[in-house]
Amino acid sequence: MSRAAKVAYGATVRAADPDRLIWDRDGSDWPNRVASRFVRAAGLNWHVQRMGQGPVMLLVHGTGASTHSWEAIAPMLACRFTVVALDLPGHGFTDLPGPEGLSLSGMANAVSALLRVLDLTPEIVVGHSAGAAILARMCLDGRIVPSTLISLNGAFLPLRGLLVRMLSPVTRFLVGIPAIPRLVARSAADEDAVRRLLAGTGSTLQLKGIEQYRRLFSTPAHVAGALGMMANWRLDTLERELVRLTPTLVLVAADNDGTIAPGDAVRIKRRVPGARLVSLPGLGHLAHEEAPHMVAEIIDQAVISPRKRARS
Repeated sequence: MSRAAKVAYGATVRAADPDRLIWDRDGSDWPNRVASRFVRAAGLNWHVQRMGQGPVMLLVHGTGASTHSWEAIAPMLACRFTVVALDLPGHGFTDLPGPEGLSLSGMANAVSALLRVLDLTPEIVVGHSAGAAILARMCLDGRIVPSTLISLNGAFLPLRGLLVRMLSPVTRFLVGIPAIPRLVARSAADEDAVRRLLAGTGSTLQLKGIEQYRRLFSTPAHVAGALGMMANWRLDTLERELVRLTPTLVLVAADNDGTIAPGDAVRIKRRVPGARLVSLPGLGHLAHEEAPHMVAEIIDQAVISPRKRARS
């Protein structure tokens, strides 16, 4: 088996391997590096960040991102909470599992195993895009019982249309070819290509944020994780079961989101009893990176409001 194939299936490779991010080589300037640690759980080596004191708040990023996505907002939240962020399987510095480990249920099971190893019980969970779906799946399966689930442009609904149905099997086929992640990563080395990709999300990021995504997208192992996640993602069952959600669901939806239609949040609000909707004008899919102070305040209010109602 070639080295690229080994990376695609999550095998351990030597530290000098250019196909994956290596902490000693690539982590020297990683955002919030002082909060980082590595933990073994569910057969994977995980990159985890922990900071602050107070009720435990778990942050889960979306497809193609990493802990860097919370660079600005995590320290703000750490003033009031024990903030825990992680690189999902196949993303950032966390090992890449096999295809089943990149499915919605596989991700939910793996994150649950990590929490057991860390001996953490999150009271508040915050998920961006696909991260919100993972957290909802964990809640529905009884793996976590938070008081509040905050969805930032959550990807709860299946993508629809003939083109999507055609592309899904193609993506599954392509992700099985070890050379594909390398080819994608090679094209992502071009900063202009990354700028165009991020512009499609409806968000405007600073140069540092663009460079962070360029670093991730130009790493074959990270690309393999993102493609594998897309190829193995199924949301039909989740959509039907959302009515059973027990934590308070707060749907934060940016009206300039080019990835998840803002109308999806309205649809979810109608389906989930007690769900609340907060709109973000002028922001895109990566709103928490564009306007971290605004989103941190929304998260604070989402957590504080139920406590005030409980005391009244």
